[in-house]
Amino acid sequence: MGTSGTLRTSLRTIVSLTFQQRVLAAVRRIPTGQVATYGDIAAEAGQPRAARAVGNIMKGCSVHGVPCHRVVAAGGLLGGYGGNESMKRALLRAEGITVIGRQIRSFAEIRWKSRNFRDSRRGRATRRRDGHV
Repeated sequence: MGTSGTLRTSLRTIVSLTFQQRVLAAVRRIPTGQVATYGDIAAEAGQPRAARAVGNIMKGCSVHGVPCHRVVAAGGLLGGYGGNESMKRALLRAEGITVIGRQIRSFAEIRWKSRNFRDSRRGRATRRRDGHV
């Protein structure tokens, strides 16, 4: 029984690492001046119901080259930034994003949609304005 328990734990660790890697890869693709929600990134990483897990990954992320500040809460709310919300606000403003209080102005216009954009509420591919999925 000890071996199978260890195997299950190892498999969970492997699965978690691959999800984390997919999350970080998705966040790296968010262009300067755009943002994505935790749910958007979860869907992009293949787990559309894992927005909270994405938040935890972002909270502990200190990987160089990963613009964690571009990942925001649903509806364009600022969300946390490892407890330093003012730093997140400053980084977004430096990229030309207007933040009023805790809300991102013109959120719908600057929301990043990847090529494989998935509607985080439905977990399925959504057609972009140009007709592509």
